[in-house]
Amino acid sequence: MTKLNSYTHRSQSDTSIRIERLVNTIQLTDSQAFRITYSKHGDQQVNATRLSKYFDGIEQMVALFECDVAYDYSWHLNLFREACQSIGVELSPCGITCLDEGETRYLSTSETLNELTKHIRTLLTKKRYKRWEPDRRHQAIKQEVEIGRYVDVVLDRYARTCVIRLDLYYHAEAQVRLRVEHVFDDLSRLIAERERKRNPIFDHETGYICTVEQGEDRGYHIHAAFFFNGAEVSADIYRAQRIGELWERITRGQGCYNNCNLDKDKYQDRLGIGLIHRRDLNARANVHHAMRYLVKNDQHLRLKPEGARCLRKGQAKKVRGSTRGSDTSRG
Repeated sequence: MTKLNSYTHRSQSDTSIRIERLVNTIQLTDSQAFRITYSKHGDQQVNATRLSKYFDGIEQMVALFECDVAYDYSWHLNLFREACQSIGVELSPCGITCLDEGETRYLSTSETLNELTKHIRTLLTKKRYKRWEPDRRHQAIKQEVEIGRYVDVVLDRYARTCVIRLDLYYHAEAQVRLRVEHVFDDLSRLIAERERKRNPIFDHETGYICTVEQGEDRGYHIHAAFFFNGAEVSADIYRAQRIGELWERITRGQGCYNNCNLDKDKYQDRLGIGLIHRRDLNARANVHHAMRYLVKNDQHLRLKPEGARCLRKGQAKKVRGSTRGSDTSRG
């Protein structure tokens, strides 16, 4: 039997991605979790299948749902949790277990995982789960349209707009213990610096877009864009650096950042950051292209605090009034 690596501590982000990968793999295969046979003496013989490795860390997957914070879960996590509940999965010193159908004995870990696999496959046929993925793609398209309209309003305010892009990350050692609610708290502190007008970094700012996302390599992170009146702010690299340094302070050194404006050459003819002229239609199209990256569908959150907004943006002003708009949010 392939030994499951139950003792390697994985981050909340990594564990949730592993659940998604497990559910997707079960959907694409007809294999059991383990092949179980019995000797003539009744001894259980367990052999790995091509599905077995996806159960590595199963205890942490089950324990993910045992917390004090109320979360909204992706359809993959909801389905996994429902399957665990339907067979009564329990954590034990020997791994995970559940009662057999007659409730006369506890199943071994391998038997339990076979039961869990069977129930996941059953739930995958239910209509309520089949429609979630198309709904998520539809939501991403709606957000893309919304962001496009917002960008046009912001760029129309002044003859020139300074566009800044940053990726806000956490160091690998911080990711291990990082929970998604901590990311939203840090984002709120960053936005508070802007809203309370207590930080000169955001002087002459005309709008912003921030999205909380989740990737396999970098875990939880934030993609951010800030817009400034180009007549007042033209040093885009320096301004982006200052916002990145603010992020490091907000996260007490656990955060790091990528200054996209520092490496504008890599964008070549698709450059949509830096100083953008209002009447330059090609540049405007490139800004739209750059901002669509912020709401792409492939780095969605697998879980978030209940009611939290993954997308936050300023309230764009169509008239030239105050240079700081209020905040609006979208899930």
